[in-house]
Amino acid sequence: MNETLEAIAQAIFKDWFVNFGPTRRRLAGTTDAVATMGGLTPDATRATELAALFPDTLGDDGLPVGWRLEPLLDLAYWVNGAAYKNMHFVASGEGLPVVKIAELKVGVTDQTKFTNTDLGGRYRIHNGELLFSWSGNPDTSIDAFIWTGNEAWLNQHIFAVRENGKRTKAALYIALKYLMPQFAELARNKQTTGLGHVTKDDMKRLLVPSPSEDILASFSNIIEPIFERIYSSLSENRALAETRDYLLPKLMSGDVRVHHAKKLAEGVPI
Repeated sequence: MNETLEAIAQAIFKDWFVNFGPTRRRLAGTTDAVATMGGLTPDATRATELAALFPDTLGDDGLPVGWRLEPLLDLAYWVNGAAYKNMHFVASGEGLPVVKIAELKVGVTDQTKFTNTDLGGRYRIHNGELLFSWSGNPDTSIDAFIWTGNEAWLNQHIFAVRENGKRTKAALYIALKYLMPQFAELARNKQTTGLGHVTKDDMKRLLVPSPSEDILASFSNIIEPIFERIYSSLSENRALAETRDYLLPKLMSGDVRVHHAKKLAEGVPI
């Protein structure tokens, strides 16, 4: 479901901010607002409102008139995680988990390190936080994630991507997902011993189109529900996985029978 939702959001992103579809269709003489917006909405009134936001010509720079290019780095605050070391770790379950790339992929496990060392509040992450792993295998580790593992500390090699007023979290997430092939290529070009990385200097050189505030607001209004549904699905998956991991050993050992599982999962004494 999330793959489908992301594909929908990225299709809109690509049409508006990569192909400049609404502007190109207006430039080609399309007058029907629904067609101008590529069938995004069948509501003619809403389509007319959206179409009116887009210029009907392209400038010499190839951008819709009035648009400009802006460094990706400037669109958010990029907070790199802290350098947690062995001396900071405590027994499993004490303090809060330290989130490395492994935790981004599979969540908190029995291999996760814990700490009660506070290296700064900026490194504390919460559910719904947008995270970007910028170091590792270019094809499997460089990626954007929505955190659902509760309160935790962020380790180095991962950015917490926080809003600075230029883009919403949903817009940043979709943009990062769309740019993943470029990030992978950047990391691959600097790959050593199987690892690569994407730096802030790279993101400063990576320019993205910046349209009017009205277009950005409209884009966010469209994709916010998609982003929230993705986050909700991730949270549901995590809850289901925790229930599975709790019940399976008990079922396998015979401590609980199948007909007791539902009650146990709901916290009902058996």
